[in-house]
Amino acid sequence: MRLNTLRNFYFSFFCVCGFGIVANAQTNDLRSRIIEIAKEGKGTVGVSILNLDTRDTLSYNGHAHLPMQSVMKFSIAITVLHEIDKGHFKLDQLIHIDKSDYYDTYSPLRDKHPAGNFDITIRELLSYMVSLSDNVACDVLLKTLGGINKVDTYIHSIGIQNIAFKATEFQMAQAWEVQYTNWAEVNDLTHLLDLAFKPSFLSPANHAYLWKIMQETSTGPKQIKGLLSTGTVVYHKTGRSGTNEQGITAATNDIGIITLPNGKHLAVAIFVSDTPVDQTTRESVIARIAKAAYDESVK
Repeated sequence: MRLNTLRNFYFSFFCVCGFGIVANAQTNDLRSRIIEIAKEGKGTVGVSILNLDTRDTLSYNGHAHLPMQSVMKFSIAITVLHEIDKGHFKLDQLIHIDKSDYYDTYSPLRDKHPAGNFDITIRELLSYMVSLSDNVACDVLLKTLGGINKVDTYIHSIGIQNIAFKATEFQMAQAWEVQYTNWAEVNDLTHLLDLAFKPSFLSPANHAYLWKIMQETSTGPKQIKGLLSTGTVVYHKTGRSGTNEQGITAATNDIGIITLPNGKHLAVAIFVSDTPVDQTTRESVIARIAKAAYDESVK
C-alpha cells in the first residue's frame, strides 16, 4: 500500500474531504474509491487503515465520534486479559451465571443454558463475547471486572484517548440514545489494534488466546471478510445496532487485522453510522472498502 508513511503517530491534519494528506497517485486512487463507496452508505462512514509493518495510513472521517456497539467487546476482552496478567483473575476461573443475569437480548450462552444456575470459565465467557458477540457474556464479564468504568480507565491508560465506554449491553438495550455514549474514533481503533497485536502487549498465553478468539469471530461474514479470498486470515470484531422507527440504523461496524499474502498485516476499522440503507448495502460498503484497501496493499 503506497500511502503517506508515519512512524509513531496518526494523522492530526486533515483535508476537507476527511482524509489525511497524501502524496502519490496510488493513494489518491484508493481515496477516490473509498469516497465513492462511502457515498452509498448515506450516513456517516468512518474508515481507518493502517499497515502494521510499513506504518502506511489512510483515514476518512477518522475523527468522527461514532457508536461502537459490540466493537467495544474487543476492548473489554483486552481489559479482562490485562487483569489476568496482573494476577487478579485466572483464565480458567469459574464464574457463576444466575438466571437473573439474563435479559431479552442476543445470547447463544443463554440459549444453551436457559435455566441459568451454572458455572463457566472466564476463558469460555471471552470466547462467547468475542467470537459470538454474546451480550450476556459481555455483561457478566463487566460485572466480574467491577463495571464498565474499569474498561474506560484502562483503555485510556494505554494511550487510546478518543474512545468512551459508559454503558453495558443491558443499558444500551434500554433506550436508543444510550448506545451513543459508547463511541470511538476509527483512527484510535486501528491504533488499539496495532498495540494489542504486539506480542509484548499481553503474556504469551493471553496474547495467543485473544487473537484466537478474534480469528474465530463468526458474526459479520459479509463485512471485512466478505470479498476477501477464502483462506485469508482475518482477526476481527463486529458491532451492529438495531433500526429505529424512522428507519435509521445507528451502527454497522467491523474492525480487524487482515493477514496479507506476504505475511504482513493490515489493520482496518470501518463504521457505517446513522444510515437509512438496508443491511445488504451496509455490509457491502464495509466489504468493498476492506477489499479496496487489501488490493492496494498487495500491489
